Amino acid sequence: MKKITKLFATVAIVALFTVSVFADQPSKKSGNASLSVVEALQSSFRSISQSMLPAVVEVDITETKTYTDPFAGMTNPFEYFFGRPDSGDDSKKKDDGKREYESKGLGSGVIVRKTGNTFYVLTNNHVAGAASKISIKMNDGRKFDGKLVGADSRMDIALVSFEAKDSSIPVAVLGNSDEVKPGDICLAFGAPLGYSQSVTQGIVSAIGRSESQMSAISDYIQTDTAINQGNSGGPLVNIYGEVIGINTWIASSSGGSVGLGFAIPINNIKSAIDSFIKNGKVIYGWVGVSLGDVTDEYKKELGVDGIDGALALQVFTNGSAFKGGVKPGDYIVALNGKTVKDTNQLVRDVGMLEAGTTAKFGVIRGGKRIADISVKVEERAKEADITNSKLWPGFIASSLTDDIKTQLKIDDKKLKGVVVTNVQEKSPAASMRLQNGDIITAVNGKKVTNVAEFYKELASAEKSVNFDIYSNGGTITTGTYRF
Repeated sequence: MKKITKLFATVAIVALFTVSVFADQPSKKSGNASLSVVEALQSSFRSISQSMLPAVVEVDITETKTYTDPFAGMTNPFEYFFGRPDSGDDSKKKDDGKREYESKGLGSGVIVRKTGNTFYVLTNNHVAGAASKISIKMNDGRKFDGKLVGADSRMDIALVSFEAKDSSIPVAVLGNSDEVKPGDICLAFGAPLGYSQSVTQGIVSAIGRSESQMSAISDYIQTDTAINQGNSGGPLVNIYGEVIGINTWIASSSGGSVGLGFAIPINNIKSAIDSFIKNGKVIYGWVGVSLGDVTDEYKKELGVDGIDGALALQVFTNGSAFKGGVKPGDYIVALNGKTVKDTNQLVRDVGMLEAGTTAKFGVIRGGKRIADISVKVEERAKEADITNSKLWPGFIASSLTDDIKTQLKIDDKKLKGVVVTNVQEKSPAASMRLQNGDIITAVNGKKVTNVAEFYKELASAEKSVNFDIYSNGGTITTGTYRF
């Protein structure tokens, strides 16, 4: 045993000595084909980093926030607990206790445009949107005062400008995020945890992420590239050195990177850059349609089984879509020749259309593709100005299944029609006294037995509509709604 132990010790010493000798010698890079491939990849990463880093900035911000001072107007803090005698002097204005303080923060950004001596930095709204002071820190340590050009909370992007006479400051090249595929190599740039101008590398894990917890206005690029706090607003870059996305958020239980980072595709942002510079805000297109995704069973009833698209559940009668001929129950499958995948995609695409332009909607109505409908795109109004009073019909028609009959305690097994759901306050449906759970059996006196027939008759109504409602074994007719 002693001999064996001694032998192992000798081998270990030789191994350590051998490693030490190799470490002191210059590396040999020639004659190894596998190493040459890795070196080429490393050279590529170096080249991308060297060209991108001067265009990546740290965005330092100061926010002015307010709080309420519980001791406002008190000469003695103990008055907060024990009260203060009323002096009866109301001559002085009472202190409302509002106080201001400054909060510091930082994020990342990328220079995307230059006009004269003005440079424009793209970042996130949650980084710079509420800033009272902005400082731009370059890769070489120089600092410039920044100015907020515009911000948009729905897309979570902001544009900041700064002035510099240095013509050598580079502008990043924007790529085509529509060409991004899972498995693509990518690099993330930014200031994670305050470590300025850092680079991390990974791959695109997925594209088109738009789950319910995410903003419907973006279909995010998912990446396993390490992204941490401070990376927000920095660019996600492809192997050609082009910006394909803006790093925005991570999914993490610890607050650190676990390989689930998300970036806004740059194609979703390009038009917003122009809009910020021109208007100081993003102007969203609007046509006045309430959209929704539906179940496979619902699609079968509509005659669109297996077809991607988005259902026009309701239409604003004062919107351009209604005026152009879009009806509730229309299944929208294309926009300007581009196939509609789902509701979120259509919402994004319509939102990016320029107000004043005309869009063509490909529609399936009554199970058949009809001629494209031309709709003039309007500027989206403020949420407060979009009222339910113009939302037609003001409810969603659902299938009358046996399960629904049981829930509604309806014994008539032969009863056919559609169920009224999601009645909107102050809508036409509300004015007609419709309630959730009502069963519509006829539209303008014409019998309907399913959602397809309901939407067909609703679409054929030109100036007015009334419904027959099943109630306690009998039928009543609503008042007539004119539009």
